[in-house]
Amino acid sequence: MVQQMEQLADLKPVHRRQAAVLALWRWRAPALAFELDAEWGVDRSVLESLFHLAASPPGEQSDRAYRRAIAELCTAPLFTSEVDPDTVQLFQLEIISNLLAFGELLDKPGADEVERVVEASAGLADYLDGLVEGSFYSHPSEEAHLQYLAGLADRASEGYFSTRHLAVETACHGALAFLPDSAGLPDSSKGRELLALCEDFGDELVTTMQWLRTTGH
Repeated sequence: MVQQMEQLADLKPVHRRQAAVLALWRWRAPALAFELDAEWGVDRSVLESLFHLAASPPGEQSDRAYRRAIAELCTAPLFTSEVDPDTVQLFQLEIISNLLAFGELLDKPGADEVERVVEASAGLADYLDGLVEGSFYSHPSEEAHLQYLAGLADRASEGYFSTRHLAVETACHGALAFLPDSAGLPDSSKGRELLALCEDFGDELVTTMQWLRTTGH
């Protein structure tokens, strides 16, 4: 992780921002695949717009639109009431928190703010590993996960999702310097490739979160 952050610090501000967008995008599928608690009053379309605005071409116009969407999100009852989330909802809340952190990054686009968003993404992967390991049930893909880890002897002591997250993050960070400065991530072939990589990881997360909810973790 230290090496990852050092790499980020050496990048242009626009590419650090793109690293934060990709960190958000890895959790886009889990945020949107499950129904939101009706009592939260959170409009799903607002969450969808936040992800897409974050990935849009950087600039004052997109920044203003993101801030407006954040302001609309924060009017939801969720932000003025106590909640008692289940496992999936806890992830949803943490993802929403990271979307808010990205909004703060727009006002103060420093390396520390980017690191906060990127580390939050990695932390959720670590947490998911803990839930899987603590379950009374065997994960449906346990054998495949063990085989994946067995091929990475230097990281075999870490959990599957933490290790997969690092692999995706490393691939993203390694390509950041080659992304166009003024285009949104969906506007270049390399950007679309990285978004798809994050989406594939997100689909894996959704499958495991569905399993956790079904087994009643």
